[in-house]
Amino acid sequence: MRNGEEPADDPPPQPPAPPDPVETRLATRLAQLRTERGWSLEELSARTAVSRSTLSRLERGQISPTAALLNRLCAAYERTMSRLLAEVESEPPQLVSADQQSIWRDDASKFTRRSVSPPHPGLRAELVEGTLHPGADISYRQPPIPGLEQHIWMLQGTAEITADGHTYELRTGDCLRFRLWGPSRFRCLGSEPARYALVVVPP
Repeated sequence: MRNGEEPADDPPPQPPAPPDPVETRLATRLAQLRTERGWSLEELSARTAVSRSTLSRLERGQISPTAALLNRLCAAYERTMSRLLAEVESEPPQLVSADQQSIWRDDASKFTRRSVSPPHPGLRAELVEGTLHPGADISYRQPPIPGLEQHIWMLQGTAEITADGHTYELRTGDCLRFRLWGPSRFRCLGSEPARYALVVVPP
């Protein structure tokens, strides 16, 4: 306090941020999928190698899933990540404008995913824009659907992608295509984000 000034009042506490509606619907949908199959949390834990407590907190919306965790759940429920996320969104129109494309962020894994062309009745392919931020290194134990066809077109930066034991370094403009049966890994190389377009086609 100087010159007889009164100390400044502490700023009022900020109200907690409202829950993300997409993540709330995602938690509800994950709980529905488990119930539809008649699985207990213990059985789902055994199928995914994810602890019961983590699954419980996830279904109650207390935590956000990482990309790797969501991939394990998608494999258990036999659906792609795009399909799962589309199930918690309203059905997209034929024209999907930029402001209608849902964005999902995994801050823990330094990964951002934009659903450019989400699943749609009568259409098989999906188009996703992925961004691996510097330091991102994501491993998936298995594809959500065995034999899933993927085409990865590197739009910016450099990434190392491993699919079924084969490792490739992709630079801007490169395209990698394969059908995935086993584990995969996506890693950002360098100090700039690695941004790519991913086309996914179910077998």
